[in-house]
Amino acid sequence: MIEPRYRWQFPEAIAIDSGLQAAAERHSLDERVAGLLARRGLLDGAAFDSFFASPLDSLHDPRLLPDADVFADRIGHARAAGERILVFGDFDADGLTGLAILTITFRRLGIEAIPYVPSRLDEGHGLSRAAVAAAREAGATVIVTVDCGTTSLPEIAEAQALGIDVLVTDHHRVPAELPNAVAIVNPQRPDSRYPERRLAGSGVAFKLAQLLLADEPDGPEAALALTDLATIGSVADVVPILGETRAIVQLGLERLRAEPRPGIVALLASAGVAAAAIDMETIGFALAPRINAAGRVGEALVAARLLLAEDAAEANALAAELEAANLSRRDMTKQAVGEARTSIAVLVDGVETPPPDAPATIARGPWPVGIVGLVASRLVEEMGRPAVVGAELGPVIRASCRSDGSLDLGAALEACADLFIRFGGHAGAAGFEIATERWPAFVERFTALAAVAAPRDPRTAVSIDLALPASAIDYSLHRSLARLAPCGAGNPEPVVAVLGLVVTRSREVSGGHTQLTLKRRLDILDGIAFGRSDLATTVSEGDLVDVVGRLTSRRFGGFESLQLEIRDVATSGTHREAAVILGLPEATDAAAGAVAIAGALA
Repeated sequence: MIEPRYRWQFPEAIAIDSGLQAAAERHSLDERVAGLLARRGLLDGAAFDSFFASPLDSLHDPRLLPDADVFADRIGHARAAGERILVFGDFDADGLTGLAILTITFRRLGIEAIPYVPSRLDEGHGLSRAAVAAAREAGATVIVTVDCGTTSLPEIAEAQALGIDVLVTDHHRVPAELPNAVAIVNPQRPDSRYPERRLAGSGVAFKLAQLLLADEPDGPEAALALTDLATIGSVADVVPILGETRAIVQLGLERLRAEPRPGIVALLASAGVAAAAIDMETIGFALAPRINAAGRVGEALVAARLLLAEDAAEANALAAELEAANLSRRDMTKQAVGEARTSIAVLVDGVETPPPDAPATIARGPWPVGIVGLVASRLVEEMGRPAVVGAELGPVIRASCRSDGSLDLGAALEACADLFIRFGGHAGAAGFEIATERWPAFVERFTALAAVAAPRDPRTAVSIDLALPASAIDYSLHRSLARLAPCGAGNPEPVVAVLGLVVTRSREVSGGHTQLTLKRRLDILDGIAFGRSDLATTVSEGDLVDVVGRLTSRRFGGFESLQLEIRDVATSGTHREAAVILGLPEATDAAAGAVAIAGALA
């Protein structure tokens, strides 16, 4: 019997009423995909219409953002008075792209804008005192933060004492006490009237660019040209690709493919990707890591200069620096992941780190601050539970957290707030700084919080969007699924369970993958399981299987054929839900189930 590696979560049945049916027909959408969208929360015709609307029609009025008018007035005054503005952007891809958006916007308005990116190690997240000092030294009378600042109370107070106005633009959680900034443009504010609360930091920056350029000659078009940067930041920050962010990403992908700016052209050349081929995967795995690399192992200002570059030669030189930093980041991350695994194994019976079957993975070590988030992400992938990885910095530990989806990290850190020097983040990713002596207390409390949220089945869950008999997989379904793009957080690539297939060939291919040839009644489906070399030995010719994966297609010799990118395999009928969908009685054992399915497929 072929045991699945993952915990399969089958979709709940949902009724398609006449209104949803009419909306599906209006958008020429396969009824099965209409049901998928309904399960994702699109419950009426208006929601369907909004999802499939033109992206330009899905952009909201930036004047609805909290403090938008105050922000615009202060920038207008700076423009009229010839003031300098220091643009402070966080050192990750979201903050860097947002910094570039506002720097470009201010310069288009004739304002002298000074980009400033903090050192991850020396300054950490949020507006820093070093930046305030740099603004004073440069003669800047305004600081505009990007992707941060909502929690920077003492730093903003210090800037005000020096006669420097601070305008905060951010998208993170709002604390009980807000800083005394001139403006706090954050759609998360409880008094916000803005229709979209889930914008990335770069998304907020883009909306402010729209606001400031609205009445300038060719200003609206110039603002839309910045959607490429907002797209990179949004994808890198893993915000939901829904609502207005989905519209921004649609527009940004078009821009990236058609007219990439010099810095993006140079990054694509480093990654070996053609502009016309840019997709969400390109952004997530080629562009964003290279932009992030400088801040992880060097100074992120290099990445900011690249995004602002107007000359190809300069962009190529800066891209080469980022490529070197990215290679260094890969090596350092690989080493740190190995050391983290070892530390967890060594401390199984210790106080600080929970054992391997605990609800969370927690590790600390002498690793660079810039890579602990990457290490945490890798541990989540490997162990299927939340991870916290701390960088030891003598008297303090600076840690990054990543979730597997079972635990809201933002809420969990709120529950540990009394232990931290500072903290922040989202449900899926967060971070904090803590005095070293308080680390054991954090481990105990965080582990208890993770235990409450942990699922009973320790296997990583794979959420199935559609579960269908093999005979129901067709080109109509594939075309409808493709219309859900661009996919990402909040709107993930659809996962399909294809039930009742006969394996006619199973073999390992180079790169640690397994290739499967799968037969249904009249034809075959080719399948590839990336990174699953184990399937070549556990799946054999003649096996009756159900598979979970992504439905794709390929063209070869002028012919199109459906393909399956397989994530997991199980003996057909193993799951009760699969047996029901196939119209089979629940089998008392695997052998009986195999006989029943074989008869049904004959």
